[in-house]
Amino acid sequence: MGAVKTKRMPRAVREQQMLDAAVRTFGQRGYMAASMDEIAELAGVSKPLVYLYLNSKEDLFTACIRREAAALTAAVRAGVHPELAADRQLWDGLRAFFTHTAQNPDGWSVLHLQARTHGEPFASEVAAMRAEIVAFVTELILAAAREAHRDPDLPEREVAGLAEALVGAAESLAAWANATPGVTETEAAATLMNFAWSGLGNLMAGRPWTPPEAAAQTSG
Repeated sequence: MGAVKTKRMPRAVREQQMLDAAVRTFGQRGYMAASMDEIAELAGVSKPLVYLYLNSKEDLFTACIRREAAALTAAVRAGVHPELAADRQLWDGLRAFFTHTAQNPDGWSVLHLQARTHGEPFASEVAAMRAEIVAFVTELILAAAREAHRDPDLPEREVAGLAEALVGAAESLAAWANATPGVTETEAAATLMNFAWSGLGNLMAGRPWTPPEAAAQTSG
């Protein structure tokens, strides 16, 4: 009876079960240490069926990266409401990011640790996801600039750099929060929001920090 039920399960459902098992295994054991045997066992299928659906260990890992990347970017975008004030948009985006990474630690491990350390083609998949998130954060910073009526005075390169810095900080903080007992997603988001918004607020108000050398030259 059990075998008949397995055969009748829709392919898409069975494939998601395999991906669930693979993300858990890759996230907890690492790409190199994970075996197709344990992934198949965790998914409740035979190893030949895993190969039939997903071709190879490399293809399976790539499929995991793509699924987890799409889920993370969708969560961040869904958390932001453009009709709200700029600081609320950034706060909601950060909270959505940290909530998703906290609730999906194995998926975040696949994206942040495993995919980046095993070369191509995995690194390119993560880079594409990261570029999409950076572009989205750039939009949020530009929205803040427009709200402060300072968008003509905020150079494009500076905005791009701010977005890169903010995303990089969020990635590192998420890894730290997931590894530190007792740190909630709200606390992690608030930490980065306090760090980022105070600087952004001064920048938007026309009070950027100036290096000591530049300040001395200006006053001289």
